[in-house]
Amino acid sequence: MTIKAKFIDKILNDIILSLKKLGADETSPVYEIPPSKEMGDIAFPMFKYAKTLKQNPALIAEKVKEGLKGNELMDKIEIKGPYLNIFFNKNLIAYDLLKDILDKKDDFGRQPDKKIKVAIEFSSPNTNKPLHLGHCRNNALGDSIAKILIFNGYETVKINLINDRGIHICKSMIAYKKFGNNTTPEKEGKKSDHLVGDFYVKYAQEEKNNPEIEKEALELLNLWEQNDRETHELWVKMNKWALDGIKETYKRMGIEFDQLEYESDNYLLGKDLINEGLNKNIFYKEEDGSIWVNNEDAGLDKKVLLRSDGTSVYITQDIGTAAKRHDKYNFNRMIYIVGSEQIYHFKTLFTILKKMGFDWADKCIHLSYGMVNLPSGKMKSREGTVVDADNLMDLLYDMSMEVLNEKGRDLTEQEKKETAVKISLSALKYYLLNFSTVKDVMFIPEKSISFDGNTGPYLQYTTARLNSLFNKSEDAGVLNNQSVFNHKFNEDEANLVISLLEFEDAVIKAGETLSPLEICSYLYDLARTFNKFYHDNPVIRAETKEIKNIRLLLSKASLIILMNGLKLLGIDDLKKM
Repeated sequence: MTIKAKFIDKILNDIILSLKKLGADETSPVYEIPPSKEMGDIAFPMFKYAKTLKQNPALIAEKVKEGLKGNELMDKIEIKGPYLNIFFNKNLIAYDLLKDILDKKDDFGRQPDKKIKVAIEFSSPNTNKPLHLGHCRNNALGDSIAKILIFNGYETVKINLINDRGIHICKSMIAYKKFGNNTTPEKEGKKSDHLVGDFYVKYAQEEKNNPEIEKEALELLNLWEQNDRETHELWVKMNKWALDGIKETYKRMGIEFDQLEYESDNYLLGKDLINEGLNKNIFYKEEDGSIWVNNEDAGLDKKVLLRSDGTSVYITQDIGTAAKRHDKYNFNRMIYIVGSEQIYHFKTLFTILKKMGFDWADKCIHLSYGMVNLPSGKMKSREGTVVDADNLMDLLYDMSMEVLNEKGRDLTEQEKKETAVKISLSALKYYLLNFSTVKDVMFIPEKSISFDGNTGPYLQYTTARLNSLFNKSEDAGVLNNQSVFNHKFNEDEANLVISLLEFEDAVIKAGETLSPLEICSYLYDLARTFNKFYHDNPVIRAETKEIKNIRLLLSKASLIILMNGLKLLGIDDLKKM
């Protein structure tokens, strides 16, 4: 139970006693969080007791307030119509909160082990092009959600299904065969996945003038499926180029996986399961020999599962892969982080799995997310209008260096480079995570890199400011009962205590909703609250040693929680700037 929950439980018990004295038999009062801190830390509406007590809710609130007089848990109680608005006793909260934060440090906010395993599939690149801006959002989401779930006590398995076969891969291969002249990334001086992507674009350009080239790509796919030696050798070579380059991008972004799966290993999975389903009359066969499922009873369409020639379709592979994963990991939940254009596909997949009798199908979740666009319009790989992840990170790095060359006077050149890497990644990840997943994102590099407003660099600036504070101070404060209980918290200090108190709830809500946005919103609020406190209240030069001590403790707790929160987003803090 969180510190806040424990505190609220104590207040609830006192309110219940007060209500019982008035004659109410209700023992579970509801509460709300007021829309602003000026209205209290927690509010209890009295509407539900009006009928039982035959009194106006506002009058009931007044009587409950009388029954709570002298309660040490509360600094103040205000009546706003039918609402009982309560301001927590900051001294009581502050001591327990600061002690917990300073004791646990990196583990503050971490929830107990739930003994629940969650498999997460994300990224899933194609080996015919580099990672692009859309992949950046997928990677940031998958990585952050895994970190949030682990912090919430779940065991996770991060899976990357590499799409390394199919007609789209053969398009790059056929273009290389026609126009590559046996070139290599080394000869071209290009990152290997970018070279492969060039041939995918070249194919699209050639197709406009020569539509017949698609037949050649299909023939190449058939040769691959027949294990033609020459075709297989080219596939291995170009796949290695693509994957080597993609793995470099993952490393640069700080993205790691527990398991790599390859479509070339999985594409035949599911065929036996489909035939089993046919024998059990779950599926049916058309006159041409193809096997179908009728999902009209679930509000979906009919779907082919095996073609007339016995070959599988994409969903056949997904069925087999899902079953294989459950056998391997025995997961309690399986989360697919895939774009919103695949919503219908996953509804169909989960429906089929349920019809096949897999009771774990209800544990499968499609976490869809919106497109990432640029002010110039949508990105298209085939037309070469995609912003590659590498190029975008280069741009953000250069923009970060410009800022540091202007402001980072205390940094060595090496420190500037290391800091620019951290700032550029925070700008990218935070911008992409700071939206509801269902929304499309318009990525604006200049906005993402700003040190003002709701951005990753602003949060990093706050951690640099805090680290600078402790570099200048001889100590970080000493926690003891007397110093906290005797301190009279001013408004800025009290607001900071309440903001620190909310971290555990933000962590839990982010885990329940699979939403890094909850962490982003919390951290931005904490950073703003701290910066106002710091701007208006001297810390090192505080009026007394006692006040300095409390403010140092609040600052230290703020730094710990900012660092913990940023880690959940895959972002590094800054030691100085």
